[in-house]
Amino acid sequence: MRKWTIPSVLFLLCLLFLLPDQGRKIQANAEVDSDAAVDPPKVEEKLGAVPHGLSTDSDVVKREAESMSRRNLRTNAEKFEFQAEVSRLMDIIINSLYSNKDIFLRELISNASDALDKIRFLSLTDKEILGEGDDAKLEIQIKLDKEKKILSIRDRGIGMTKEDLIKNLGTIAKSGTSAFVEKMQTSGDLNLIGQFGVGFYSVYLVADYVEVISKHNDDKQYVWESKADGAFAISDDEWNEPLGRGTEIRLHLRDEAQEYLDEYKLKELVKKYSEFINFPINLWATKEVDEEVPVDEDESNDDEETSDSKSSEEEEEEDTEKEDEEKKPKTKTVKKTTYEWELLNDVKAIWLRSPKEVTDEEYTKFYHSLAKDFGDEKPLSWSHFTAEGDVEFKAVLFVPPKAPHDLYESYYNSNKSNLKLYVRRVFISDEFDELLPKYLNFLMGLVDSDTLPLNVSREMLQQHSSLKTIKKKLIRKALDMIRKLAEEDPDESNDKDKKDIEESGESNEKKGQYAKFWNEFGKSIKLGIIEDATNRNRLAKLLRFETTKSDGKLTSLDQYISRMKSGQKDIFYITGTSKEQLEKSPFLERLTKKNYEVIFFTDPVDEYLMQYLMDYEDTKFQNVSKEGLKIGKDSKDKELKESFKGLTKWWKGALASDNVDDVKISNRLADTPCVVVTSKFGWSANMERIMQSQTLSDANKQAYMKGKRVLEINPRHPIIKELRERVLKDPEDESIKQTAQLVYQTALMESGFVLTDPKSFASQIYSSVKNSLEISPDAAVEEEDDVEESVIESGATKDETEASLNVDEVSEEDVKDEL
Repeated sequence: MRKWTIPSVLFLLCLLFLLPDQGRKIQANAEVDSDAAVDPPKVEEKLGAVPHGLSTDSDVVKREAESMSRRNLRTNAEKFEFQAEVSRLMDIIINSLYSNKDIFLRELISNASDALDKIRFLSLTDKEILGEGDDAKLEIQIKLDKEKKILSIRDRGIGMTKEDLIKNLGTIAKSGTSAFVEKMQTSGDLNLIGQFGVGFYSVYLVADYVEVISKHNDDKQYVWESKADGAFAISDDEWNEPLGRGTEIRLHLRDEAQEYLDEYKLKELVKKYSEFINFPINLWATKEVDEEVPVDEDESNDDEETSDSKSSEEEEEEDTEKEDEEKKPKTKTVKKTTYEWELLNDVKAIWLRSPKEVTDEEYTKFYHSLAKDFGDEKPLSWSHFTAEGDVEFKAVLFVPPKAPHDLYESYYNSNKSNLKLYVRRVFISDEFDELLPKYLNFLMGLVDSDTLPLNVSREMLQQHSSLKTIKKKLIRKALDMIRKLAEEDPDESNDKDKKDIEESGESNEKKGQYAKFWNEFGKSIKLGIIEDATNRNRLAKLLRFETTKSDGKLTSLDQYISRMKSGQKDIFYITGTSKEQLEKSPFLERLTKKNYEVIFFTDPVDEYLMQYLMDYEDTKFQNVSKEGLKIGKDSKDKELKESFKGLTKWWKGALASDNVDDVKISNRLADTPCVVVTSKFGWSANMERIMQSQTLSDANKQAYMKGKRVLEINPRHPIIKELRERVLKDPEDESIKQTAQLVYQTALMESGFVLTDPKSFASQIYSSVKNSLEISPDAAVEEEDDVEESVIESGATKDETEASLNVDEVSEEDVKDEL
């Protein structure tokens, strides 16, 4: 080996001297050749399915660049005006001082997810609708262009036709648009935009020009664009590469919104708002990788110099290794920036996990994503469970912190539901209102069934044997969740339970939660009692109301029964328009004195409720404004009935024309002379008032439902005693008849009834006033003199004219003095 070492070194040195000259010759030849024009190789013409297809790769890049950099509407586009409500909404958004502009990304991702859900559902019956290759990938892609300040969000969903673009993004305002505008003007909370179905317009929080490129399987590819100036344009897409199917939204960001070109910012927002979206969300992200690159000649020479300095003995030992290294090119490791798709939402679907593994924070995030409500408030309660047996399904139910703005609008006519249905992790629909009864339609959540067929439809679902089982279990779990919410609230507990809860340290968080639930959704529980006979008793336990002894706090039926007096057989209640009015009601006088507790029902639906809730825990309800009230026995009852028998008989005859069924001695009055009560199974005064106020009410049909009226008199009241004496002396006295009529009409009004002849009542009141003032009943009203009135008016105008002239003179003199 040593013999060959010196010749090989000499040979290498010769090569080093010859190479630079050869390199200069090659470079010179290249410069000469470059002067001659050479045509670039052509690419096959008419690529893609876009009208007027792009002819070369360079054309594709050029036109796409022009499209992405433009901020003006295309000249050949068809122009449209925004519908008035949409323009109002956009004005509010554009001029909004709302600090949290992050919501735009949440809304766009949510819309993209909805589009993907639709195409996946359609593909269950028609697999070819998805297409092949990349088109079959159901995903959301986010891409940044920092140079052009463009943020793009693309989905491979169902896409939009030209008609869809016009309808959904401009001319036809949905009902949610006007509702959201009204909400914004009252509360100013832009965070609720997604709940009204107009989330797309939040893009104008950060962008001043927006392009929507969309391709539907049934139509061509179109570009929708708008600068938020009251108009938008739509044109055939001749600039962008074919999408295949789906929608791409390009936001040309404002100068003050450049933070959304930061990858870390977008990752943070997706994790915060869209972590539980059921489709992969990919970001075109930068990544640094280690790469092996060839070493420069200068670096290799430095290595050789260091190697020459080594001793000859070491060289001999490493000769073999050097020969192997010379065969391989020398490289080094450097950092290189590359681009690749990065998955941002890799969290497993929350309902597939064990409830023990999911934190409260994750449940709250999932609720916000599901309800499109990204406020600070947590859901009041939730239930996460798995049903096993003949029908297997997983479900998560939430009680929202606030009732939707239109919860009870067209309650019986709407088919909306807040429950999403999945079958084997595939989203099917959120329009199946058969999974929960209408009175529980305020609950949010989802059901994932393993037994329902994938190609399920509304008609199939209604007939499917599993539906009744799923519905039954969901109702039971929902009611258990609400009951648990009440049990955990310290305000709802007994004194012993309160101490235990306070010691456990959970009192602050749970305190007042059920009262909050009741104020928002109490009407739904009452409607449930009316509609659901099977669960009526369970729902009755959830009822809350104020009473004469509750001191402004809510009370349950169980708490009321525990406070009932010994010997009390009925649960006493009264209905009316307000608590303040009911507290002054004459029907409560004797009950209050005897220390009985009475429930206040002030909601109009309570009248309907009590027609279905006849008893609770074997204790019957008694309306204290109706017949049948029993408050113990009085030893003097028989004597009083006998002594007032003449008055009651006479009064009944005097009121025969007023539809009074009877006149009786009352056991419910203390300070009031008399009241009017109704029969036990007829309408109360409050119910009559409610029915009369109905838009389409028919007085003739209502007549048979009105209860028979009974006048109850207080035998201890001086007015009643005096009437009895007067009637005994002269029952035919007209003045006594008029007084009795006036007393009855006053009692009728105080008992909550509407007078049929208010003019007659007013005339009698004025007659009584005349008597008290000792004015003759025949005294006439003094008539006006028209001639004198005209003279007075002309005199007044003359005086006014003189006064105004004097004012003008004074003002002129003041001006002269000031000058």
